[in-house]
Amino acid sequence: MKDKYIFLDRDGVINKDPAGWTEYSYVTRPEDLHILAGVKEAIRKLTDAGYKVVIISNQQGVGKGYFTRKDLDEVTRKMLEAVKKSGGDIAGVYYCVHAKEEDCDCRKPKPGLFLKAREEFGIGSFTDMFYIGDTERDIQAGQKAGLKTILVLSGKASREDVREWGHKPDHICRDLPEAVEVVLSGEVRFSYE
Repeated sequence: MKDKYIFLDRDGVINKDPAGWTEYSYVTRPEDLHILAGVKEAIRKLTDAGYKVVIISNQQGVGKGYFTRKDLDEVTRKMLEAVKKSGGDIAGVYYCVHAKEEDCDCRKPKPGLFLKAREEFGIGSFTDMFYIGDTERDIQAGQKAGLKTILVLSGKASREDVREWGHKPDHICRDLPEAVEVVLSGEVRFSYE
């Protein structure tokens, strides 16, 4: 049986989106990482169901000099420890730390980080796998990589925003716990209205 993977964005999906309330609107230190309600339990459910959870996130604050890679690693360590303490597991974390102006291949909506994860984990195909994010950029990146997409409304986007988007998600959920229930039930359907 092949391994099952699920890909998640970080800010707005796992933790409270930092825009507007943290310095520079980024999670620059561990004390600014506030994991959203039900997220640790949702990741535990994925782990228990045999999924390998992989984080794919843009963190251009590093490239802009707002915080260092070491700071980012400390934030990541806090996230991994909190999830592990709740019985979940995150198999991999992939960040694009470049500023948008660098036009790298790994910054979403480009699929570079997904392709890197696929190679490193030996994933043959993304068919029937999901990317869960909170922006159109996430949806676009997931689609470019060949994943099904779920938008969660716990971050930047609203249901109304989606009507204007050129890239529509396969499903919209209130938050990660609801998205995980949809994935585990197998009831993903195109529903953005």
